[in-house]
Amino acid sequence: MKFLKTGVMVFAMVMVGCSSTGGTKEEGASAAGRGPGGGAGGPEISKYGESSSDMYGTSSKYGAGGGAYGAGGGQSGEGALDDPSSPLSKRVIYFMYDSSEVQPEYLSVVNSHANYLASNSGRSVVLEGHADERGSPEYNIALGEQRAKAIAKMMKLQGVLESQIQVVSFGEEKPAVSGHDESSWQQNRRVEISYPRR
Repeated sequence: MKFLKTGVMVFAMVMVGCSSTGGTKEEGASAAGRGPGGGAGGPEISKYGESSSDMYGTSSKYGAGGGAYGAGGGQSGEGALDDPSSPLSKRVIYFMYDSSEVQPEYLSVVNSHANYLASNSGRSVVLEGHADERGSPEYNIALGEQRAKAIAKMMKLQGVLESQIQVVSFGEEKPAVSGHDESSWQQNRRVEISYPRR
């Protein structure tokens, strides 16, 4: 029953996050190669109803025709990944105890990474699932995998290709914090979003 409830909640959150007043995946992919003013129409509209340039505070860098992460823009996709003020700088999603449900406060993080990946089909991501020390090692490996797969599913629903995503689970083997209390466990129940360097 808990799994069914979790699945329904994830589906509902994804459907809310997927409602769109803007562009499609094809528009994002075709905008990737345009530079400033190098395409028809105005700024690309994101899934959130605002132009991608306004959403990321980059309108002065990209001009009217470029996407937020376009290859011809003022800052490359790599630059956006390394910019500490970019939404892409947030790369850890935390989970509740014994759950793989993505909490509402992390939906914007997942959406930002999904938007970036959908607009940059040459990039890939590794989703590293982790669990706290409670439970058997086998159970925690499975739980870490479920957590990473939940994020992968949300990303795929937003246009990220299966080939761009790798899911790995470390279970309890790589804790972020050593300790045997709720504060430590809370920081260890996570998925880390990692971009392999090219």
